[in-house]
Amino acid sequence: MSVVGYYAHWPHLFPQHGPGKKHERRIALEPWQQAIVDEHPWEFVRGLIHSDGCRITNWTERTVGGERKRYAYPRYFFTNLSGDIIGLFTDALDRLGVEWRMQNLRNVSIAEKASVALLDAHVGPKY
Repeated sequence: MSVVGYYAHWPHLFPQHGPGKKHERRIALEPWQQAIVDEHPWEFVRGLIHSDGCRITNWTERTVGGERKRYAYPRYFFTNLSGDIIGLFTDALDRLGVEWRMQNLRNVSIAEKASVALLDAHVGPKY
């Protein structure tokens, strides 16, 4: 589905949208936007992951009893150049009890089994 809207006053309603690159300008939710996120945090996280994230099967190898074994496990990533957007995402994860960690300055990783299960239950696949 694609939605298009032309309205001269969008920047007044959504001040985080504006000229230039989003990672070079301040991105903050207005109080009315934050109230919606507070009421629907899983929908917010789902939207962010579906736009700038992914679910993958990661793998690693370990030596167990002298034998090399390969283990696979699911994990989620969220990538964005904007520190503000990453902050909005990780704040929502914190409120939802999802464990995460930064891979680097622009990548958030969710790999703990219980946290991946929470995201699987509430985020679902991209369409």
